[in-house]
Amino acid sequence: MEIRIQEAEPGHMPRPESDDTLGFGKYFTDHMFLMDYEKGTGWHNARIVPYGPISLDPAAVVLHYGQEVFEGAKAYRGQGDAIFLFRPEKNIERLNRSAARLCMPQLEAETIKQAYRELIRMDRDWIPRKMGTSLYIRPTMIATEAFLGVKPAIRYLFYIIIGPVGAYYPEGFKPTNIYVTTEYVRAVRGGVGEAKTSGNYAASLLAAEKAIAKGFTQVLWLDAVERRYVEEVGTSNIFFLLDGELITPPLTGSILPGVTRDSVIHLARSWGIRVSERQIGMDEVIRGIESGILKEVFGTGTAAVISPVGSFCYQEKNYTVAGGGTGELAQKLYDTLIGIQYGNLEDPFGWRVQIG
Repeated sequence: MEIRIQEAEPGHMPRPESDDTLGFGKYFTDHMFLMDYEKGTGWHNARIVPYGPISLDPAAVVLHYGQEVFEGAKAYRGQGDAIFLFRPEKNIERLNRSAARLCMPQLEAETIKQAYRELIRMDRDWIPRKMGTSLYIRPTMIATEAFLGVKPAIRYLFYIIIGPVGAYYPEGFKPTNIYVTTEYVRAVRGGVGEAKTSGNYAASLLAAEKAIAKGFTQVLWLDAVERRYVEEVGTSNIFFLLDGELITPPLTGSILPGVTRDSVIHLARSWGIRVSERQIGMDEVIRGIESGILKEVFGTGTAAVISPVGSFCYQEKNYTVAGGGTGELAQKLYDTLIGIQYGNLEDPFGWRVQIG
């Protein structure tokens, strides 16, 4: 793929004062990647240009019928200024699955990898150096054809923006407090819950705002039919260490198949831990807390990596998990994943990809 490059002027985008003031999603680098699609022509006009607004017709399909998918990945600065990606092919696979679900065109994996390499190479000085920070990568595809009518578009824009980030949650790697909603649901089997599309997140905002107003960090979603079985946290998959068994809800079409989720399953099994992908109801969780056999709960995701859960509220009653602290397994998983991602630990699974 030939990529046309237009370099930005020095100081095009504001920079953070230091790695300690990054936050998450507040800063973006000087450049972005764009590429167009039209039915019959395919993907074309690949370009890297200065970061800035994109122009859309008011009737663009994405604005009216929600044809949009996106992904989240990270680049890490390791020893000797080496730049690493973590399992990029898994995010690309998921992007294409999401696109297929929304009747959108797919992209060749090597095309996206080349775009990553070129864009990150141009803005590599934006990659923060402090452990726990990284360069967040947000590839996005939107339908740009202008018409009013419910059918797939024939024109699309694929673009990638990147920016330095710190911890996703204000707590950092500290236990979070979760609110279990029984009033709202996120997705149902057969819907688009397993796709990474904007509508899923828009639908989650009201429940999240209500949880935050009550003093909680995030929402824990239950299944949409019985409102009994655990599905996922607002921005993460979730795991329970219950009586020596590490349990996470199965991928049955209503939750996002997380890359970090998959990595945790592989790591835990390699350590001899019994891992089960099965339904777990809130009644089983409560019994586990009351009997003391529920030892840990934690979320997993690209943005936060591992998020220990210190407590949650279910049916307006508060429950503390493992004394409200960070569990031994959550800490080990976090340390191991971070160590692999930054190149400080051996990578037995071949997950780490050096691009610079």
